[in-house]
Amino acid sequence: MIIFRSSIRSRLTGSLTLLILMMVAMSLMGFVGMRGSNQGLRSVYNDRVEPMKGLKLIADAYAVDVIDAVNKANAGVITAEVARENVTRARKVIEQEWKAYLAINHSGEEKKLIEQATLTFGPADAEMAKIVSRLGQMSGNVMGQLSAFDGPSYQVIDPISTSISNLVNLQLDISKQVAEASNRDFQRMTAILLGLLAVGVAVAATGGHFLVQSIVVPIGRAQRAADAVAAGDLTQQQAVTGSDEAAQMLHAIDRMRVSLTEMVASMCSATDSINTASAEIASGNQDLSARTEQAASNLEETAASMEQLTSTVRQSADAARQANQLAATASEIAVRGGQVVGEVVTTMEAINHSSKKISDIISVIDGIAFQTNILALNAAVEAARAGEQGRGFAVVASEVRSLAQRSAEAAKEIKGLIGTSVDKVEAGSRLVADAGQTMSEIVGSVQRVSDIIGEITAAAGEQSDGIGQVNVAVNQLDQMTQQNAALVEESAAAAESLKEQALRLAQVIQVFRIDGAAAALPYEPTR
Repeated sequence: MIIFRSSIRSRLTGSLTLLILMMVAMSLMGFVGMRGSNQGLRSVYNDRVEPMKGLKLIADAYAVDVIDAVNKANAGVITAEVARENVTRARKVIEQEWKAYLAINHSGEEKKLIEQATLTFGPADAEMAKIVSRLGQMSGNVMGQLSAFDGPSYQVIDPISTSISNLVNLQLDISKQVAEASNRDFQRMTAILLGLLAVGVAVAATGGHFLVQSIVVPIGRAQRAADAVAAGDLTQQQAVTGSDEAAQMLHAIDRMRVSLTEMVASMCSATDSINTASAEIASGNQDLSARTEQAASNLEETAASMEQLTSTVRQSADAARQANQLAATASEIAVRGGQVVGEVVTTMEAINHSSKKISDIISVIDGIAFQTNILALNAAVEAARAGEQGRGFAVVASEVRSLAQRSAEAAKEIKGLIGTSVDKVEAGSRLVADAGQTMSEIVGSVQRVSDIIGEITAAAGEQSDGIGQVNVAVNQLDQMTQQNAALVEESAAAAESLKEQALRLAQVIQVFRIDGAAAALPYEPTR
C-alpha cells in the first residue's frame, strides 16, 4: 500500500490535510444553505410583501378614498374643493403604486391577472375623471348634487376590488410556496451535512487505523531486531521494505548487526592467535593484567551503550523537531478554521436581523388591515344612515372589510412562517457558535501540544549535553586503557595471564551466534 511507502511526516501531513478538507466542505455546504435561505427571504419581501402593500393602497384609493370623498361631499360633510383634492390625490396614489407594481418580476399566472385588472382600470379612471370634472365645476357645499355618481362609481370600482383581491391571494399563495421550498431545502441540506459527517468519521477512523499500523508495525520489528542483537543473536537478517523513517532505522540496525558479525568473527580469529602466542609469552603482572582486562571490558560496554544512546537521542531530537513543526502548522490551521467559523456566526446574525425586520413589516401590514376594517365598518354605518341611496356603498364597504380581514389573516400566516424561519436561523446561529467554541478549544489543545513538544525538544538538548560529558569520560577511560596496554606490553612474559584473557574473550564471543555467510547487503529503498 502507498501509505506504508511514504514517510511518517507525509502520513501525518496527509491526515491533517484530509481533516481540513472535510471541515472546508462542511463549511461550504452550510454557507450554500444559508445563502439559499437568505435569497428566499429577500424574494418573499421584495417580490411579494412589497407588492401586497402597493395593491392594498390601490384598493383603498378606489374603494375608500374616491367613494368616501364623493359620499361626504354629497352629504355636505366636506366641500367640493376638498372632495376634488381627495379624488385627485387618490388618482396619483393609484398611478404611482400600479407603475411600481408593474416594474417587478411577475409569473405567468400573475401576468394574466394583471391584464384582467388593467381592463377594469379604464372605466374606473374615466369615471374618476368625470367626478373630478364635475367637482371642478362646483364649489362650497354640494349636498345632494353628486347622487348621480353613486351607481356608476360602484359598478366600475367593484371589478377593481375583485381583481386586486385575486392578485393579493396570488401573492399569498406564491409566498407560501417559497416558504415550503425553503423548508425543503433546509431539510435536504441537513441530510447532506449529516451524511458528510458520517463519511468523515468513517474515513478518519479507517485512515487512523492504517496510519497507526504503518508506524507501529515497523517500529515493533525494529525493537525485536534490537532485542535479538542485545541477546547475542546475530543471525537474524532483516528484510527492509519501504522508505520511511522506521524503515531507515531498521536498515541501520541491520547494518549494525552485520558490523557486529564481522567484528565477532575477527575477535574469534584474534582469540585463536592469542591462544597460540600465549604459550610463548612469559609471566606478567597479574594485577596490571586484571586492571587492563576490567578497563577494556568497561570501555567496550560503555562505547556500545554510548553508540546506542547517541543514536536514540539523535532520533528523538529529530522527531521532536518535526513534531514541533507539525504542531505549529496544526495550530495555524486551527486558528484559520476558528476565523472561518466566526465569519459564519456574523453571517447568521445578519440573516437573523433581516428576518426580524420582515416580521416587523408584517406587523405593520396587519395594523393597516385592522385600520381598513374599522374604516369599512364606519363606511357601512354611514351607508346605513343614507338609507336606500347608500345600499350599494354598504355592499362595497362589506367587501372591503372582508378583504381587510383576509389580508390580516394572510399577514398573520406570513408572520408565523417568518417566525419559524427566524427560530431556525437562531438555532443555526447557536450551532455555529458552538462550533466556534469547539474550534477555540482545539486551538488551545494544539497550543498545549506544541508547548509540550517544545519541552521535549529542550530535554533532548539537555540529553545531548549529558552525552557529551559521558564522551569525555569515555575518552579518559580510553587513555587509561592505552596506558595500561603499554604496561601490559612491557609485561611480555605474562603468558599465564594472557591465556586466561584469551579464555575469557572466547567465552564472551560464544554469547554471539553468527552466520558464516553473513554479509552487508546494499540498501535500496522500496519505491
